[in-house]
This record gives sequence, C-alpha cells and structure tokens, in this order.
Amino acid sequence: MFSTVGLTVIFTLAGLAVGSFLNVCICRIPEGLSVVFPASRCPRCGHPIRVRDNIPLLSYLLLGGRCRDCREGIPLRYPVVEVITAGFAGLLFGKYGLTPAYPAAFLFVCVLIVITCIDLDHQLIPHILTLSGIPLFAVLAVLFLGLTPIDAFLGVMIGAGTLYFVAVYYEALTGREGMGGGDVNLLALLGGFLGWQALLFILFVSSLLGAVVGVALIWGKGKDMRYAVPFGPFLCAAAVLHLFCGEYLAGLLPFFGE
Repeated sequence: MFSTVGLTVIFTLAGLAVGSFLNVCICRIPEGLSVVFPASRCPRCGHPIRVRDNIPLLSYLLLGGRCRDCREGIPLRYPVVEVITAGFAGLLFGKYGLTPAYPAAFLFVCVLIVITCIDLDHQLIPHILTLSGIPLFAVLAVLFLGLTPIDAFLGVMIGAGTLYFVAVYYEALTGREGMGGGDVNLLALLGGFLGWQALLFILFVSSLLGAVVGVALIWGKGKDMRYAVPFGPFLCAAAVLHLFCGEYLAGLLPFFGE
C-alpha cells in the first residue's frame, strides 16, 4: 500500500510524537512522578497544555518557543528531543524495515535518549530504566536481533563487572567516586542488547568522547580536573554508533570485531 519512502516518512513523523512522550519521561522520572497522569503542563507555570499547543515541533514553532499562558520560554531541549527521536525512527526503519527488530531497536534508542537527558540534567541514571531494561533488552536482542543467549548473558555480566571494577579502584586510588552504580547498570544493559563483543568498542569510543569533552570544558570554561562530567551520555552515544555500524567493524576495525 505504501512505498518504502512513504513508510519512512510515516515512521519519522510518528517519531516526533514519541519524542514528545520522551520529554515527559525526562521531566517526570527523576521526580518519581507518573509519565501518564496528569496531562502535559508548562514546565514554568504548570498550566495544562492545550491540545492545539501539544503538536510535536509544530506547536513550538508556532508559539515562538514560548508558553501561551505565561509567555516564558520553553526549553530548546523539547523540540531537539522530538527531532532526534524522529530522525532515529526514520534511520532505524531504513536499517531494519518492517521486521520485529525495528521496534526493539527503536525502543532501545528511546531509552538511551531519556537516560542521556536525565544524566545531563541531574547526573543521575534512574535504576527504573536500567534494572528493568537489562532483562528486557537482553530478551529482545535474543528474540529479534539474532543475539545468542550466552552472548547476551556475557554482555550483562562483563558490562557490569568492567565498570564496577573501574569504579571501585578509581575510588580507592583517588578517594572520590568517579563512576556511579547507574553507569555500571547502563553498561550491563548495553552489553545485554548488543552483546559482549560490543563492549570494547563502547568503552573505547565513550572514553575518547568523554576525554575530548572534558578537555574542552577545562579549556573553554575554566573547569578543573575534578569537574564531574556525566559518563552516561558518552556510553549511550557509543552504543548507538555500534548499533548502526557494528556489522562493519569486523572488516574495518578487526580489533573491535566479533
């Protein structure tokens, strides 16, 4: 009925709506609030958002990025999350098509988007996302992405054990916490979905990204070496990169191959 291009457009537009919901999750999960009730409200004045003002991206543009009631600015993160989610919805459909792997991979990326934003805002990775996500995504990967149960199991165990080892020894050597339990659980989730073979790539790329951003903050904003940069977003970025490019790594970068 629909061409591939038409379906890509449909799923991309649907991704905007999903991104709107992700914004609700980003705001409410750290507060321990329901992501379903009450209805969406202005983050500044708390006034319920009208249906016509709740159209993903379009409403933000029509309102000039301001609440209709209090006229305070709406954070730019809202349309950015919607656009990013829509982009991934389209890209993942291009990669997996109408297969069960598509919703599994899209759900995985959506959770990583929420984790990234929460960690940037609060330096917190909620256990409700990681501890529930570890078994869920390991099962989805085995059922729909061709991962073997042993690879998923080893991904969880090695992922958790690696960062736990680093966290314990970093704290012992420096006297301060350098990595929280949320990062440990997150890497276990990533390993359970992508397999233990992906962990070396994820750790290498996330560490490289973290080092570059850390140095940039030190030079650009005058931060010192003790400035805490959340590591979760870099883990998520590396995992998404592996999700899209993992099958090419064995040929291009044998060191990171399976």
